[in-house]
Amino acid sequence: MRYWVSAVTALVMASVIGQPAQAAGFPDRGVKIVVPFPAGGSNDVVARLLGTKLSELWGQPVVVDNRPGGGGNIGAEAVARSPADGYTLLLTAPGPLAVNQSLYTQLPFNPVQDFTPVALIASVPIVLAVNPGVKATTVAELVALAKASPGKLNFGSSGLGSTNHLAGELLKTRAGIDIVHVPYRGAAPAMNDLIGGQIPILFDNMPAVRPQVQGKTIRALAVAGATRSSLFPELPTMAEAGIANFEASSWFGLVAPAKMPPDVTKALIGGVAKVMKDPDMTKRLAEVGAEPGTLSGDAFGAFLRTESQKWGQVVKTAGAKVD
Repeated sequence: MRYWVSAVTALVMASVIGQPAQAAGFPDRGVKIVVPFPAGGSNDVVARLLGTKLSELWGQPVVVDNRPGGGGNIGAEAVARSPADGYTLLLTAPGPLAVNQSLYTQLPFNPVQDFTPVALIASVPIVLAVNPGVKATTVAELVALAKASPGKLNFGSSGLGSTNHLAGELLKTRAGIDIVHVPYRGAAPAMNDLIGGQIPILFDNMPAVRPQVQGKTIRALAVAGATRSSLFPELPTMAEAGIANFEASSWFGLVAPAKMPPDVTKALIGGVAKVMKDPDMTKRLAEVGAEPGTLSGDAFGAFLRTESQKWGQVVKTAGAKVD
């Protein structure tokens, strides 16, 4: 009898040991969301909204860890090298996952193999804005200004390879103008320099642009998406403003390290899905100009592959490269 009990105990212990310790009650401690860009930008804003809602849902702290640098590569690499237990996540814009493999000669991680897709959190329009001192109130006037002074006007972005950078490169190609890219270590410092007049032109995401337009510290000329924004219905699209075949938008997606236990991945996807259905989350995203994402798991992974192909073609056309 003792032998039988011991054998059963051994089998139970072996079964327990063979299972990921965190799977049964994930999460049973704090979770970290790495943002690969500085605080204050659109990526950071969305990460903090998501973190707050996940913390309320899980009853565990969810902290945002800003790790800027390298066009988002530093933060992405940190997550790729983290334990695959669901406690370190990456909330990123397209750069590290869909752009940088085409832009950078070498990456310290593989955007496809080193991550587990969790969910598309939000999509946001990109807006073309200028400092109020710029003598252009329309896209056509800005193009004319650039053509009159080739190589004299700068445009800022949140960094090399960001969708905001590539939107500027797309404008150069489509409008036939010569404007000079000035990359920043994130959207917030770029916006500060646009407001201060250190740069005249900036492509940035709606969540960062909207409060500055409302405060009249910058002037918006157009949205780069396929349709007008409900937040600024009077603002034309780039196509409506005379720049044909111009469409650029950004998004924010959540991924985890590769080789995650399936039940932890399922718990993550389920938790995020509940948060995204929260009316308050939808409302707060709308207030900053973002639309909730509807893709998760494999569907989000397929979306990432499509985005990589799209932005890879833009990088090729622009001739942009980082060694």
